[in-house]
Amino acid sequence: QVQLVESGGDVVQPGGSLRLSCAASSRTNGQYAMAWFRQVPGKGSEFVAAINWNGAITIYADSVNGRFTVSRDNVKNTLDLQMNNLKLEDTAVYHCAVDPDRPWLAGRSQSSYRYWGQGTQVTVSS
Repeated sequence: QVQLVESGGDVVQPGGSLRLSCAASSRTNGQYAMAWFRQVPGKGSEFVAAINWNGAITIYADSVNGRFTVSRDNVKNTLDLQMNNLKLEDTAVYHCAVDPDRPWLAGRSQSSYRYWGQGTQVTVSS
């Protein structure tokens, strides 16, 4: 069992930056692939970014590519998402997720991820 707690959500103006963090309750030690998804009320969950066990593979949704950077620290058991040049459409609840079954991959599919955090709210507003 892995418990995940996100932090760093806030209200920010368009063009601003935020850094989200996700802390894992147990030692991941690079045993898991990890990802960020986001959800807007009334819409389904949307893939944002993923990273494999050692950070060698990172993938991004087209909508955030070039603006967001995903990273991990396997010593601290954390997953981060640096978000730059934020847009109104980035407003959502951001969730981190863990895939313990395919650590070598960085998948886009929600169904691949077994453990989920409760989320942190990011609001981009002028």
